Amino acid sequence: MKIKICGITNVEDADVAVKAGADALGFVMYRKSPRFVKPAVARSIVASLPPFVVAVGVFVNEEPDRVPALMDDCGFALAQLHGDETVLYCQNLGRPVLKALRLKDRGTFFALAEFQGRANVRGVLIDAFSDQAYGGTGHTVDWTLAQEAARSTPIVLAGGLTPANVAEAITRVRPYGVDVSSGVELSPGKKDHDKVKAFIAAARLVPA
Repeated sequence: MKIKICGITNVEDADVAVKAGADALGFVMYRKSPRFVKPAVARSIVASLPPFVVAVGVFVNEEPDRVPALMDDCGFALAQLHGDETVLYCQNLGRPVLKALRLKDRGTFFALAEFQGRANVRGVLIDAFSDQAYGGTGHTVDWTLAQEAARSTPIVLAGGLTPANVAEAITRVRPYGVDVSSGVELSPGKKDHDKVKAFIAAARLVPA
């Protein structure tokens, strides 16, 4: 089970997540997010990461030419696109993409099929639908629908995950990986270190 801790804003939180066994860390480049981190800060944190921990830049409807520039500047290996980006946007980006889709109903499966297997799109992240925000809401995904989605393609499951429910979510949905932000926070952008450790431990205990 691959585990991503998102919304990293400081080196202390990054260090705790890495030592607890996180596979990837997410850095939010969306200025309207309470978890936004300045590129210079992200760059310094990414530079401190050990090998095989993937640094992910999270973007929302960013100008296409800025995404590769920020990835190069900060050292991101993967672009997580959390807005209304199209298949063509992903194809033209020329970088590995994790496309986030907000799962509202079965109609979202059409978008899932559209992005699946497209150039540069390495995977799809399923998040909870909200018309108020693009992510980080703490709302839980409909796990039944997410399970249906996971049957056709490997997904990363996000949306309302916590140390208390991540094991059940993995058991029911069987995703490729899980992604958490608000569920392990003291406040937006500041992680609760005990919750980070508990989340990763709980996810690791689920039998493959």
